[in-house]
Amino acid sequence: MKKPEVRPAAPHFSSGPCAKRPGWSPEIYADAPVGRSHRAAIGKARLKEVLDRSRAILGLPDDYRIAIVPGSDTGAVEMAMWSLLGPRPVDMLTWESFGAGWVTDVVKQLRLDDARVIEAPYGEIVDFAEVDFDHDVVFTWNGTTSGVRVPDGSGIPADRQGLTICDATSAAFAMDLPWDKLDVVTWSWQKVLGGEAAHGMLVLSPRAVERLESHTPAWPMPKIFRLTKGGKINEGIFKGETINTPSMIAVEDQIDALRWAESVGGLSGLIARAEANTQVIADWVAASDWAAFLARDPATRSTTSVCLSITDEWFTGQDEKAQAASAKRIATLLEDEGVALDINGYRDAPAGLRIWCGATIEAADVQALVPWLDWAWQQVRAEAS
Repeated sequence: MKKPEVRPAAPHFSSGPCAKRPGWSPEIYADAPVGRSHRAAIGKARLKEVLDRSRAILGLPDDYRIAIVPGSDTGAVEMAMWSLLGPRPVDMLTWESFGAGWVTDVVKQLRLDDARVIEAPYGEIVDFAEVDFDHDVVFTWNGTTSGVRVPDGSGIPADRQGLTICDATSAAFAMDLPWDKLDVVTWSWQKVLGGEAAHGMLVLSPRAVERLESHTPAWPMPKIFRLTKGGKINEGIFKGETINTPSMIAVEDQIDALRWAESVGGLSGLIARAEANTQVIADWVAASDWAAFLARDPATRSTTSVCLSITDEWFTGQDEKAQAASAKRIATLLEDEGVALDINGYRDAPAGLRIWCGATIEAADVQALVPWLDWAWQQVRAEAS
């Protein structure tokens, strides 16, 4: 097969950190309050702008609190688990590596005796009918490493007694989250909006706040996890008074991303962009004789971290190590050509490719990419023969 003539204008298809918004340049930092305290008036104003714009775009209920926290999405999830878990049994739902990581935290670090693990293999999702929502429930909304997402909130009862703790890092700003069904939601700046790393976001429902104020964890709480003061929620954290020092450059970058999000139609515009990008992949997969979605059910198929499996008999007839090498070779060929960067599947997932299709990606770039996937596949096959 001859090399395609058109290359994507932006080859950044990494699933995290993800592509910057179209038109981004370092010039956005020109007015960043670097060298200033984040507790100065200008610093507080910038942090509050992140909170206010995020709240408005996502449509958070007025009585939900939102905060900037340390440690990216990982820090936000662990802060929630360390602070809230304990009073009730907990159901840990996992269908990919990040969910499995939260299982490790609860079972091996917090060592909760009444933790139940409900697991599904890569490409599938757990049956929510098996979940006891009188327990606390921890789960990822979108499996970044598996390309599988929760289709909607219908499986979560409104009259649940436990808390729902949702890692939504590759879903927030790309999917319509049912806030009334979620008590804790977390994400990081470097996912859907393509922000800079190390900062996490934490949203708490009134039910989660009630738990915070009525429950004292049985384990020591690191300073960066402490959300209460004197038995009451520390309201300052939810007004931009961060627990530790944030990067004002990263804050400026996030403000720029949020303003861009508003310019493309807010949440509905962001969702539409991700869906259009994924549809390009879907149309290509439908005509492909060697690739398929890892997520077989379209209802649970991610529109951000799109994971592809290789179905060709030559590939499936290899052992796992050889499959991983072949998939990596495809990714390497495309990187060498400057066509696609960082699209090899996640190390713990079945061998394949992972293409970010979130809102900061242009559909024209996805359209330009797919012929190159066929070219790279044919190169790998030719090298093996």
